[in-house]
Amino acid sequence: MIDTEKMRSIAADMGIALEGKMLTQLDTYARLLTEKNKVMNLTRIEDADGIVVKHFADSLTLLTSCDIPLGASLIDVGTGAGFPGMVLSIARPDLSVTLLDSTKKRLDFLLETAAEIGVTVAAAHFRAEDAGRSPSMRERYDVVCARAVARLSVLAEYCLPLCAVGGVFISMKGPAGEVEAAEAARAVGLLGGVTREARELVLPDGSERTIIVIDKTKRTGGGYPRPQAKIKAMPL
Repeated sequence: MIDTEKMRSIAADMGIALEGKMLTQLDTYARLLTEKNKVMNLTRIEDADGIVVKHFADSLTLLTSCDIPLGASLIDVGTGAGFPGMVLSIARPDLSVTLLDSTKKRLDFLLETAAEIGVTVAAAHFRAEDAGRSPSMRERYDVVCARAVARLSVLAEYCLPLCAVGGVFISMKGPAGEVEAAEAARAVGLLGGVTREARELVLPDGSERTIIVIDKTKRTGGGYPRPQAKIKAMPL
């Protein structure tokens, strides 16, 4: 399905070593994704090179943004077709990865895929704002990540309540990420975070990305996250 040598080379250029087993897992993941996409709307990108660069390599950029400790717990908010969470579970099998999505059919596909390729992930069928208010999930994760789910001023309220104090929230954005980071500064502060960095990078196909790293320095106030309608109508 995918050119595994190209995938290995791209990852190596990023400082990430993908072993043979990992490349096979990514190849199988790509095949299962394109097959399932025929009956379920998972991705607009179906060609092998597009999956390698715009899904797999893009997901791996998170690992270049900061040092993630061995055995860290990570939750991927609004995982969709599994990006970046499933890719991270392959490249970093030491991580305890939870995939959060509001659509159960997507999670069912990801759990079936994980079983077939031999990785362990957990699935959380929640809306993000409900997860952030759940005692079993609130401030429980070392790393919270999200890939292009919403503007950062909104996304921060979904994600920072899930992040443990001392942990990190990583937002994966397009070329306007620095603008979003500036706009969201007040929201991030109110939710207990401090923006460490907004780093621009370029994927092998020339696509521009921004990785925004936010440190969780204090607990999120009990009034957050608010109901979804308020979050969208009145961003912090």
